[in-house]
Amino acid sequence: MPTHHTSEKEVAGEDELRRNPYEVLGIPTNSTDQEIKSAYRRMALRYHPDKNPNDPVAADMFKEVTFAYDVLSDPENRRQYDTTGSEAAGPENEDLELDLSSLGAVNTMFAALFNKLGVQIKTTVSANLLNEALNGVVTTLPLGVGQVVSRKVEKQSAHFYSVTLSEEESQAGLICKVQSSAKNKFKLLYFDQEESGGLRLALQEDSRKTGKLSTAGLYFFGFPVYRFDPRVNSRALSRDPETGFFKRLDAFQPLEITELKAGTHVFAVYGDNFFKSVSYTLEIFSSAPFANEKETLRSTETQIVSKRTELLKFESEYHEVFSQFTEMASKCAGEVQEIDELLKRRNEICASYTTFPPTKQNSSKSWGKGKSKKSSLLMEAREEGEVTIREENVVEKKKKWYSIQLRQDKKKT
Repeated sequence: MPTHHTSEKEVAGEDELRRNPYEVLGIPTNSTDQEIKSAYRRMALRYHPDKNPNDPVAADMFKEVTFAYDVLSDPENRRQYDTTGSEAAGPENEDLELDLSSLGAVNTMFAALFNKLGVQIKTTVSANLLNEALNGVVTTLPLGVGQVVSRKVEKQSAHFYSVTLSEEESQAGLICKVQSSAKNKFKLLYFDQEESGGLRLALQEDSRKTGKLSTAGLYFFGFPVYRFDPRVNSRALSRDPETGFFKRLDAFQPLEITELKAGTHVFAVYGDNFFKSVSYTLEIFSSAPFANEKETLRSTETQIVSKRTELLKFESEYHEVFSQFTEMASKCAGEVQEIDELLKRRNEICASYTTFPPTKQNSSKSWGKGKSKKSSLLMEAREEGEVTIREENVVEKKKKWYSIQLRQDKKKT
């Protein structure tokens, strides 16, 4: 039976046939991060291999949906795709996203080790759990507004809670917060209710360590509330601090849902530890007592959004000015070099203007420099009649008095 070998051209052809990631997820190009995430979860659940066994079409579609999400979920990759339209802007596999419930013990251990070493491993809610919620087979615990509950949830499992709001409570706004004093990892989830009675994931907030706690919160105030995860652009910041600065507020994105209507709403706490169960405390309460804080938050986040817009403009101006500076610095270095060469050439030309013959240096002069100097002085004095030959001999004898003494000493001995 002949073996089929996939050529590089075939692989390249497959890449060229990849559809526009926005079309794959069925979203517009101006979609928010939350809209992209919601579309991905909806389609991933529909085409997940566990839900469609032995269906190669669904398997291929699941891969395509995953690739589209990998491109659009990373701000840098998305910007590159929007600019060049190239799928080469795909993931660099530096940030992993895993469904821990589908991993074995060994793979989970390796994932935990990588996470300890600083590799950012993004985790997703178990596809099986989302499927159960969509089919309406999960159990929900009713809670009242203002009620607090403390429990322990197993890893890759979830506790579901329902809360019923009156019209007055809906208008006042609602806050749902979860914290873990053990700094456990968890996800706070909010579900939309389908007409069929099933639950579809609409919002997700991952826990973050703040001081001695790990916390997560969802806020429904009737106006846009933003989430900010500094870990989103940590890769760009570590690779290039300058680029990381301009991308710092890219992760500042509004929540998709701003208010909750009167009626019943469902939240869930999902255990996101690698091995252990998660201890947590959940509270759902009205935001009415925090009217001043709400307005302060609204004002502050509006300023941050304005600052993000200013950063985009400043980035363009910065790169333009920096390019001009680089060009001027290069020109300055070239001018300095050219001036130095011209001055050197001028000095050489000036040095060539002379009628004197080139001086000949005698190496023997250095040996008898002191003696020749004294001899010349004696010759000048003799010519002027100041020194006689006898006096000159006296001078010569004075130089050798020690030699004479030595000869006398030898004769005596």
